[in-house]
Amino acid sequence: MALKWTDVRGIAIRLEDAHPDADVVNLRFTDLWKWVQALPDFADDPNKSNEKILEAIQAAWLEERD
Repeated sequence: MALKWTDVRGIAIRLEDAHPDADVVNLRFTDLWKWVQALPDFADDPNKSNEKILEAIQAAWLEERD
């Protein structure tokens, strides 16, 4: 199943698998944006992302770590 920007939880899970040692709290949104697009099952328009979506992904990723 292809991920889209709105699949915040699924993206967070896959990012944790791909970058388990990342400093999620201090991660720049430009890096997060690139990492999401690099996920093998991500298939969405890069222009559909925004700061609110990236913040939601970051928060979900932090929850995954707990």
